[in-house]
Amino acid sequence: MKGIILAGGTGTRLYPLTKVTNKHLLPVYDKPMIYYPLQTLLDAGIDDIMIVSGRGHAGHFLELLGSGSDFGARFTYEIQDQAGGIAQALNLAKDFADDDDITVILGDNIFQDSIRNAVQSFKAGAQIFLKQVPDAARFGVAEVDESSGQVLSIEEKPEVPKSDYAVTGLYVYDSSVFEIIRTLKPSGRGELEITDVNNEYIRQDSMKYSVIDGQWSDAGTFDSLIRAGLIVQKIF
Repeated sequence: MKGIILAGGTGTRLYPLTKVTNKHLLPVYDKPMIYYPLQTLLDAGIDDIMIVSGRGHAGHFLELLGSGSDFGARFTYEIQDQAGGIAQALNLAKDFADDDDITVILGDNIFQDSIRNAVQSFKAGAQIFLKQVPDAARFGVAEVDESSGQVLSIEEKPEVPKSDYAVTGLYVYDSSVFEIIRTLKPSGRGELEITDVNNEYIRQDSMKYSVIDGQWSDAGTFDSLIRAGLIVQKIF
């Protein structure tokens, strides 16, 4: 199992904080934001990790994190030249993955729960991690059949959510994910969407899910950045 942290994008929702730095380098309480998804991967036993960032700040990640030796890991770096969606950024890691299974986490997602058991028991297909939230329409929303444990569909930011299960920015995939990405077409906003990847796994009946019990937050807006800091202050 290899790990991939997606830390590109322009962070426009956090402007002007992101005018001169990458969103994922902003502080969340007492550490840079990227430390938290990195720790999620390390705690799961994943120590071969690629960090995908944008062009403007790639050197800052390298200066901050180095080779990975300080973390007992090995880091590889890749540059996303332009914003083309999460799936497009993930596709840059194809050679790094080299047919291994991968755990992918967005660089602004902070989890209290360990995913070690899910990672170690993963065999094939894909797995997503869901969290019940009061504002599901802000996220991708999963419709699930709790009796069978199946994911029925995922809808991106629906006006009327079919459930309160938000799809968090954490995914486990087998190597077929790159074949799925190859078949995708850009969405209406011109990006390759990770929701389309996940729905293809659902179509193939090879998607599993887990529900996050502990605290979770993204940190991509001013409100969620504050919330993430409070979670970290209280728990970590």
